[in-house]
Amino acid sequence: MEKTMEALLMYAPGDFRLERVPVPEPAEGEIVVRVEGAGICAGDVKTLHGGIRVWGTCEKDRFIEAPCIGGHEFIGRVVAVGAGVEGVEIGGRMISEQVIPCGKCRYCLSGNYWMCARSDIYGFKKCAQGGFAEYMKFHRRGRNHRIPPDMPLELALLTEPYACSMHAVERGRIGHDDVVVVSGLGCIGLGMINAAGNLHPRLLIGLDLRPKRLEMAKRFGADLSMNPEETDVVGAVKELTGGYGCDVFIEASGNVGSVRQGLAMIRNLGRFVEFGVFASEITADWNIIGDTKEIDVLGSHLGPYCYGAVIKGLERGDICGDGVISHMFPLREWKRAFETAEKDPEAVKVALIP
Repeated sequence: MEKTMEALLMYAPGDFRLERVPVPEPAEGEIVVRVEGAGICAGDVKTLHGGIRVWGTCEKDRFIEAPCIGGHEFIGRVVAVGAGVEGVEIGGRMISEQVIPCGKCRYCLSGNYWMCARSDIYGFKKCAQGGFAEYMKFHRRGRNHRIPPDMPLELALLTEPYACSMHAVERGRIGHDDVVVVSGLGCIGLGMINAAGNLHPRLLIGLDLRPKRLEMAKRFGADLSMNPEETDVVGAVKELTGGYGCDVFIEASGNVGSVRQGLAMIRNLGRFVEFGVFASEITADWNIIGDTKEIDVLGSHLGPYCYGAVIKGLERGDICGDGVISHMFPLREWKRAFETAEKDPEAVKVALIP
């Protein structure tokens, strides 16, 4: 194995650098993989542009430990293991969940590990360097899963985002008589369409601004797809539901306009699931939540307990992933990859291949 490798390090907003760094070596309980690929998340793009959730307003409230190797949507092949690691084969394909729980706090002890009070996150912490590199190390407390040896890379790379999709859909408690709206049809939004469609609600609607994504949503299971810039989506959903509104609204765009549309189109006693990540604080009319509609507002974070189901679904073909990985770039072309992910209307999910 090489002594050094190429890696994309995040130093500051707008300051990402491709550098040569030492290849990680496994300590006790750790695994080192040769990265096959790593997806670029919308959160990675926001990190490049200085998203307050990552960089904070000052050093004191900064989440990231810069400089750090980015990338939390990765898979790799095992090349080395530390002492005490059992049941892991050299050459096997593996993924590790984005969150690294402490295993000791009240959330971990109650089984809610993804809300760990002292968790580390791959791609943001120095002890948990990410997948935008030729090699990476899986933490000894990482939650690791095997990827089938013959699963195509473009499907395997959907495991992490689709696990997030599945969890958000589960939070919505969708029933067969529900009208469900998913707003934002990127990779995770399309995964939500797929997961929600498998529950067979009465009507499933996707919202997005990009024609390609609207077409893909219908192929992935949506009954209807609409562009909010071309259609009065609130009026349309009200008309389809006898004036009541949708039962479940899942927000996956991270856009304030989407939030406001969701609050306007959801019925009294409906369920609003917020997944999208916002670059800055937003405002909305909270009177709608309580005094007007008495809706349930449900947050959704990561993809706990969903990885195995997603991997099985992708392997069996129950979960559709065709065409979601729209672009692949070598690691050295990371600038072009990030620009494509942010600006190209044909982009759905962009991946870096070290």
